[in-house]
Amino acid sequence: MSRDPKHDVLFEPIKIGPKELRNRFWQTSHCAGPGAERPGAQAHLRGMKAEGGWGAVFTEFCSIHPESDEYPYTSARIWDQGDVVNLGYMCDVAHKYGSLAGIQLWYSGGNAPSLESREFGRAPSQWLSPIFATRSVYGCEMDELDIRSVINMYVEAGKRAEQAGFDLLEVSAGDDTLPSQFLEPRFNRRTDNYGGSFENRSRFYIELLHALKRALGRTCGITTRFEIDTLHGPEGVEAREDGVRMLESFRREGVVDAVALKIGDYAEWGEDAGASRFRKSGWMTPFIKQGKSVLGPAIPVVGNGRLTSPDDMVGLIRAGVLDIIGAARPSIADPFLPTKISEGRVEDIRECIGCNICVSKFQQGGQIMCTQNVTIGEEYRRGWHPEKFTKTTQPCSVLVVGGGPAGMECARILGERGYVVHLREAAKELGGHWKDVATLPRLSEWGRVITYRQIQLAKLKKNVEVQLGVGRMSADEVLRYGADRVVIATGAHWSGDGRGANFGPIPGADDSLPHVLTPFQATAGKPVPGRRVLILDGDGHFMGITLAEHMANQGKEVTYVCDAADVAEYGVFTMESFNNKRMLFEKGVKVYCSHWVDRIEAGRVRLSYLYKYGPDLTGPSAGRIPRKDNGGEFDLDIDAVILVTSRRSDDRLWRELKARKPEWASNEIQDIFRTGDCKAPAQLNQALWDAHRLAREFDSPHPAYPLPWIRERQLWGGPTIPKLGDPRVDVEAR
Repeated sequence: MSRDPKHDVLFEPIKIGPKELRNRFWQTSHCAGPGAERPGAQAHLRGMKAEGGWGAVFTEFCSIHPESDEYPYTSARIWDQGDVVNLGYMCDVAHKYGSLAGIQLWYSGGNAPSLESREFGRAPSQWLSPIFATRSVYGCEMDELDIRSVINMYVEAGKRAEQAGFDLLEVSAGDDTLPSQFLEPRFNRRTDNYGGSFENRSRFYIELLHALKRALGRTCGITTRFEIDTLHGPEGVEAREDGVRMLESFRREGVVDAVALKIGDYAEWGEDAGASRFRKSGWMTPFIKQGKSVLGPAIPVVGNGRLTSPDDMVGLIRAGVLDIIGAARPSIADPFLPTKISEGRVEDIRECIGCNICVSKFQQGGQIMCTQNVTIGEEYRRGWHPEKFTKTTQPCSVLVVGGGPAGMECARILGERGYVVHLREAAKELGGHWKDVATLPRLSEWGRVITYRQIQLAKLKKNVEVQLGVGRMSADEVLRYGADRVVIATGAHWSGDGRGANFGPIPGADDSLPHVLTPFQATAGKPVPGRRVLILDGDGHFMGITLAEHMANQGKEVTYVCDAADVAEYGVFTMESFNNKRMLFEKGVKVYCSHWVDRIEAGRVRLSYLYKYGPDLTGPSAGRIPRKDNGGEFDLDIDAVILVTSRRSDDRLWRELKARKPEWASNEIQDIFRTGDCKAPAQLNQALWDAHRLAREFDSPHPAYPLPWIRERQLWGGPTIPKLGDPRVDVEAR
């Protein structure tokens, strides 16, 4: 299959200073968890994207100095020679596939928590960080010698990056890093040559870029990622005010070889990495569209926007909005997106669904995960490739029971590996509960999980047979089916009795009653009686908040109740929290956090405040909580309750088959496995990962249990870099 000629423009090379980008695909800096401490994971994650056709691949944000220590969050670091060695391997792998290696130079100054280094960051003025206010993070106010010193830090870090093999040095001027702190009036309260007027507030940024250009511009491309609108009005940077002025300065001063444009700030990073529930593809375009006309033809513009359609990409280039397609999440969901466009295989693109699970795992201090591409982060430690699958040496027939996402993924990978697979789904369509999820407000893009796998399964018709509308299989039917091996992927259901994380069944909670519903009942069409609906959210992810909007859209009077201190608390990690609250307010939804339902009756519920008990202990006493009860219960008139409390595995079939294990051999069944939510209810990314891993390791000695992976860690007795007593690079101006 050949490339569509209208997409040829995406594969034109572009000069970035002394370097040449082989095409217009630029994997922007994004967090992944490896940092410089897991060099194998870092190199092979970025290297997989280079292999997949991304012309430039960047680290995550990379701290230039211990004063900009982001611990416990994992950034890359270019502090010393050890980091040069570790990040140098990433450069080697990127270069192997013909891609440029980029590093984002990051100094957050007054926003750095420094929970490992314990050093103070420097800032243009002294203020309490809006990012880490609960940790009482303040910066040390800079004098002019400090300004010279920090510029020296950037230059020395750039030299180390060049030594490691990086081609592109990107100065972060977004996410409330130091250049934006100088530029934004809300942070910069100075009255000297670095504060007040735009010319003064932009001085640090321009001087920094000049210094990097002088020191390293002959060998490296000097670029910047600039927040053209911080969304704070005149106290921040506005696209048509200081944003445009900054771009004019870049052009006039000749200090950058490319500019990557973005919006938002660190506190509301979700406006940069916009979740699909609130931001559709290309949402930044109104803010960045004037950037190219200001910068002129000599300075390429990189633009993001969760772009997955090559037609949309070409449209933005032809319209003069940008020159280079920047991507973080689309490159995570499909590292081979450029190659698939180049080969005319657009239907094979594994499109990002914008769920922000990738971001959430970084926010939780973990390693990167993705709902669509479960191989991300496993390239080095497990040796997984998103497009290549080891053919089995022990082919056999496999029955997969359940055509939800996990069953589809397991069948797909088994099919790719050469097994003969029968995928049987009780319903008339594939997708399980996820097909209903994708019909809820703002979740249509999440349907890509199903459609991608449908397309891939259709391409495996030679050895994968999909059987729909077969009804629920019994244990007898499974045993008599004739498959050598069986995988049970029958999913999970929502508890209909109100059982939650910290609470037992709720009196009166019974989903067989007309006024009590579970989420699956609500999406399957069970009528929601009356006008007043209460959503009880003990799950804290997307379901409760989405059903609240769904009911409000139907004209219901909605009350949202959760046991957490915040609405849809997982939204803090997916960066939807602020917009969740804006949506609830706009829809007129009444909210009770830190509450729970004590009892449900027809037409009424009783709520309790969870912290109604006093702080003092009254001593042990059987049958009651040893604290003073201060009241806090009250009744609400409610016509219907939707219980988003907890889930339970639909594992009846698995348990019956396990109990009948003595019959397996007589039916010529070698083994039976369970996967996905049938094993334990989980976020979809984890359910898909479990199904994928089972299929990858299906011919291991014990497929039900994961094989060991490579753990990157310092082994005791080896040398350290640096070692105690080593000098630090002297950057201090005197």
